Amino acid sequence: MKVEQLFTGCLAEMAYYVESNGEAAVIDPLRETEPYLRMAEADNAKIKYIFLTHFHADFVSGQYDLAQKTGAKIIFGPNATAEYEIYNGSDGEEFPLGGGKLTLLHTPGHTMESSSYLITDEDGNTPYVCTGDCLFIGDVGRPDLAVKQGTLTEEDLAGHLFDSLRNKIMTLPDDIIVYPNHGAGSACGKNMSSETYDTLGNQKKTNYALRADMTKEEFIKEVTTGLKPPPQYFPNNVRMNKTINTSIDEVLHKGTTPLDPDTFKELSERDDVLVVDTRTKENYTEQGTVPGAWFIGINGSFAPWVGSLIRDINQKIIFITDEELRVNEIVTRFSRVGYDNTLGYLNGGIEDWLAHGYEVDKIGSISAHTFTEKLKEGTLPNPLDVRRQSEYDSEHVVGVENFPLDFIHQDFAQINPDKEYVLHCASGYRSLVAASIFQANGVKNVTDVRGGFKDIKETEAPMTEYVCPTTLL
Repeated sequence: MKVEQLFTGCLAEMAYYVESNGEAAVIDPLRETEPYLRMAEADNAKIKYIFLTHFHADFVSGQYDLAQKTGAKIIFGPNATAEYEIYNGSDGEEFPLGGGKLTLLHTPGHTMESSSYLITDEDGNTPYVCTGDCLFIGDVGRPDLAVKQGTLTEEDLAGHLFDSLRNKIMTLPDDIIVYPNHGAGSACGKNMSSETYDTLGNQKKTNYALRADMTKEEFIKEVTTGLKPPPQYFPNNVRMNKTINTSIDEVLHKGTTPLDPDTFKELSERDDVLVVDTRTKENYTEQGTVPGAWFIGINGSFAPWVGSLIRDINQKIIFITDEELRVNEIVTRFSRVGYDNTLGYLNGGIEDWLAHGYEVDKIGSISAHTFTEKLKEGTLPNPLDVRRQSEYDSEHVVGVENFPLDFIHQDFAQINPDKEYVLHCASGYRSLVAASIFQANGVKNVTDVRGGFKDIKETEAPMTEYVCPTTLL
């Protein structure tokens, strides 16, 4: 039996492809269908099942499109309801696949329909369990995303999660490989490991939530303490995962339209259109950008920041790229978090824009050494640290206020457009995103610190005493 993990770094997401004797299954597919179709074609296999561990909040999954193209049956656990046809598996139900099988374990807690899948090979061995967002490497799923006002609290969900882990997962053999749905960087847990799989036995030794002597009350307190507010796009993605959406093929067809500079300029000046610059940090700062554009670089955590910062999931978007070969990828990555209303890209890039004589906006930058010199001289205007509060609380430059990028829209009323601001993050990606939003909202004097906090720490800037981030949870 073939079992392949497909890791997507931008979302810290793992999908799985399972094949045996010409029959295949996909577990937790992303929005795009082509990777799974190619894999099945290479194996001369037919995709028989599409298994979902739950309705995902952090990305739009591709089960409906994939089922339409393959005829595969969409499997969810108990309690799941959707606008399209699904099959609700029951706890312990087996699904034959080639010479092996997958067995559904109902493991509620992250959500009430959450389920895990045991994978049994042709020899009757069960070497793997796909745990979805029930159990991560080093962590467990957050219990606050499926709260129902008045009927289901996060404490209730945490209690279900405790029971699922103790009664369904921890009773499995210690040598079974745990395959989770997410790794470090995902907002679906608090403190996930960067490892993408591990043995259950090792997780029992190292995962705080699997401590053998932990009581249910202790577990509930532990997993509900220190939860940060989920990104604003999560509810939209859950809703989309329960409905029939525009097909990914249609989204790609519309979103990959090349737009000449004149058309792009006309669209960029409309109030209902947002320009997103997806280029590298270097090209963005050196060449400048279309006035009013937001920088969200494709080489960073693109999709999560798109979802966190663009408040209207139906927002009309046009984009700039410095690699036209990546146009399909960029539109796909917008769509992974439900942003399907991309209208096209600047054909010829910023070079053609400039060749047409159009103006660009630029964001100034300073080095970490200049930042520290000006800070000590008292000439540094309004420095802001745009990292997450937990990062800031762990360690920051004395005298610099926290202004997290995550909450830039909620907090923007504090910003005076007539003042000058100097922004930094950990290494320079988020601060440039924030600076572009400042500039698009009328703050013309905004400066980015190259290299961010990482480089500032190498200078003699005054720092607060370091506190381990895990103690702040």
